[in-house]
Amino acid sequence: MRRTLPSTAALAAFESAARHQSFTKAADELSVTQSAVCRQIASLEDFLGVKLFRRDRRGVALTDAGATYSRQVAARLDEVERDTLDLMAKGSQGGTLELGVVPTFATKWLLPRLPRFSAQHPGITVNLNARSRPFLFDETPFDAAISAGERTWPGTEAEFLMHEELFPLASPSYLAAHRCPRIDEADWARCTLLQQSTRPYAWRQWFASRGVQVDGDMTGPRLELFSMLVEAAIHGLGVALVPRTLVEDELRRGVLVRASPHQHPGDRSYHLMWPERMAGNRSLMLFRDWLRDEARAYREAQGLG
Repeated sequence: MRRTLPSTAALAAFESAARHQSFTKAADELSVTQSAVCRQIASLEDFLGVKLFRRDRRGVALTDAGATYSRQVAARLDEVERDTLDLMAKGSQGGTLELGVVPTFATKWLLPRLPRFSAQHPGITVNLNARSRPFLFDETPFDAAISAGERTWPGTEAEFLMHEELFPLASPSYLAAHRCPRIDEADWARCTLLQQSTRPYAWRQWFASRGVQVDGDMTGPRLELFSMLVEAAIHGLGVALVPRTLVEDELRRGVLVRASPHQHPGDRSYHLMWPERMAGNRSLMLFRDWLRDEARAYREAQGLG
């Protein structure tokens, strides 16, 4: 069945005129005459059967329908342009992978290792897009995702990367203010516990794994991301409970130190996941194999399960 689509030239003229609120500026941008822009927009209005601009002596202004349509058209043209640039950049070689990623894991663990993948597979470009909550692949441009969760999602295949191991850390100055190099059981009630808003019971579970109860274990500033918890701990706002995977650099530099030697497995683990339709994608499978090897090497080096 033939699609009901206006010409791309008409859409480009409309998008430019809508953005500038001027046919003259649109003509300058597109390197055509003003009359050419007027003709393209008139043909688009005839095709749609809807007026997109109001015209008067002072110039042109979008109608309500035109304002709505301009936002939709601009978004679609941006997508087409992005896809075109991707194809022009890679030609017939390699490919581009769009990954949805949990932000802190991507920043702290994945990005420092990505140069090794690029060196092995220079024809494959990996784009990272922050997503911290589940989504449907069919509703996004993502080819795969790295998620932190208890299980995989329906309609997907997955590669296990690693479990979380949580431990508390704080700045050296914060621990010094509490008069001890390692906070013991009696000190915890005096500490400010930095809470992750998406894991309200994390501290309670950590204390339970030590066999202790602490009053106010769910009290303290709430922050959404691990990266926020880490920064808050660095600046002395309290003690953060985070996976060791995400603080290697801070521990190495000494801006954070462990507030207790005890660590506890978190209730989540990291997976690379992809929709079943992507199972035969060569670029994705090469990335999966590389990521699996990197994760295995890290687990073995850190003694993680």
